[in-house]
Amino acid sequence: MEAAMEQYDGTTRRRILQAGAGAVVAAGVSTAGTTAARATTSSGRVDTEHPRFTVAVVPDTQYQFDQDRGDAAPLTATFEYLVEQRAAENLVFVAHLGDVVENALPEEFAQADPVFKVLDRARMPYSVLAGNHDIDGSKTDDARGDSAYLRTFGPQRFRRMTTYGGSTANGYNSYHVFRAAGRQWLLLAMDWRPSDASFAWARSVIAAHPRLPVILTTHELVYADSGVAELSGHGNRVWDQLVKDNDQIFLTLNGHFWPSGRLTRQNAAGNDVHLHLANYQDRYYGGSGMVRLYHFDLARNTIDVETIAPWILGQKPGERNELAEGEIELTDDVNRFSVPIDFEQRFARFAPVAVRPARPARQLVIPGTAAYWRFDGAVTDRVVDHSGQGNHLTRVQLAGELPSASTEFHPDQPGHASWLFPGGKNPARGGYLKTADNAPLNALTFRGGYTIEAFVKLADDGQDHAWEGLISRLGTGRDAGKTGDDPDEPVVKLGFSGGRQVQWAVYPVDRNTTFTNWGHEQVAGRWFHLAVVNDGRHSTVYVDSSELLRNPATRSSGLATAGRPWLVGAGHYANTVDQGFAGHIGEVRIVSRALKPSEFLNA
Repeated sequence: MEAAMEQYDGTTRRRILQAGAGAVVAAGVSTAGTTAARATTSSGRVDTEHPRFTVAVVPDTQYQFDQDRGDAAPLTATFEYLVEQRAAENLVFVAHLGDVVENALPEEFAQADPVFKVLDRARMPYSVLAGNHDIDGSKTDDARGDSAYLRTFGPQRFRRMTTYGGSTANGYNSYHVFRAAGRQWLLLAMDWRPSDASFAWARSVIAAHPRLPVILTTHELVYADSGVAELSGHGNRVWDQLVKDNDQIFLTLNGHFWPSGRLTRQNAAGNDVHLHLANYQDRYYGGSGMVRLYHFDLARNTIDVETIAPWILGQKPGERNELAEGEIELTDDVNRFSVPIDFEQRFARFAPVAVRPARPARQLVIPGTAAYWRFDGAVTDRVVDHSGQGNHLTRVQLAGELPSASTEFHPDQPGHASWLFPGGKNPARGGYLKTADNAPLNALTFRGGYTIEAFVKLADDGQDHAWEGLISRLGTGRDAGKTGDDPDEPVVKLGFSGGRQVQWAVYPVDRNTTFTNWGHEQVAGRWFHLAVVNDGRHSTVYVDSSELLRNPATRSSGLATAGRPWLVGAGHYANTVDQGFAGHIGEVRIVSRALKPSEFLNA
């Protein structure tokens, strides 16, 4: 391993995916570089904390640098495009997959060198590895000594980059660490034929970064001659020596062969490794400088992949020739596709998401708290109101099973448990909770505003739970003196439609008719935080602190009351509970003022 060890910034921030990392890496070489002859800057900055980012992959460009037969324009256009789109695509890294040139000649590397300087001047981090056309192919592995490739793309070229971590002593293998989506990622750029010593080096690099997900780039690994991708003979060696037993490697990228292809194999840990082959040198104009863009989206747990030719895209439509028109972008299923990856689950063995510590109830009793119920203990007949206002809940059985204690909880929930309510209808079954007949909460009208919050996971049991109630207030519109709409509707109900859409339907104090906020369809079997906020004038529904669309602009103030109890885990019609709630409830808080999302329980 080259030089000494130095410390990378391991700071992390809770986003979609959270992982710590005080990552120790092998580097030790100066990142200071010479001043570029011509100043070129990137169009904007990348956001290293945003859950969506892009890695660009450039395969075999050898026909563009083939003695006097090539043309540097396509690759130049590609690199200029990447620089221009850096901020828009949140492009964090560019990886070349080898076979930069055709004949490994010094004059060919002299042609390629200024093209890559487009990236150098923009301070765009990138890697380059040696393909078989970049070196003397008669040498069996990377212990081949000096070469024109090494003089152009050896460690000296990358030392100026903040992402560069180090190289093997022979200079033909290197690694980079870049930051994206709030964490560090490691990329290995391995030679066309790594020696056993270089494989050992790669394993040591991974071991020195035990919490980082790894992308492996190398020139040969997968081929797809028959239309079905599989490992080549050398690819099997790479798999056995490096990939199989290193669970951190989740994605490999290689060129060399064509056509493109992809497959998925399970490693020794039983996890998927996605192995992708990209090569376009057999296509029009030596591949036209095509680039494959890997759009990582940790919010959607997906990598969206597209393949485009910026050089052709930049041509005026009327001036493109017939062959160019067919190469603007590739849309077949091996060049434009999506890879679903549950990043948290896939990286759990080496970088588990830190569980947010539980927070005691007393920390969440803020000014104005009218009631605060937590379901983080054994199921009993009484649930304590932690607000200190005395609005305790008692259990009511309908039919069948009663709620049961569960260790499941929303990741941002203060209490680390919940109750599973096994409710249903026809007949009404399960159970619910209600305040006492004389509870102070029953009389409150909240004219100055209110916030009602709950952590919820709807049941995914295949049953019909249409119009189930999560939280409601006994008493009808008629009971509260309201005559508009259907006066048998409850004065307050937070529940879900037949399509699992959130519905906040109430009789406000200042209106004779019902007032309804609607949400979108919620996914059963998935935890979410729900909040209804009224500032004394308007009501707004939030899911996971995100404001929803269908919030009325009509003014409404307060909540009508007939002085009757509140229910948790049920709704009613004409004061009759027709079903119990089906799903998990983590905790519920009612505050007699409007809260900002930064004050919610999940903040």
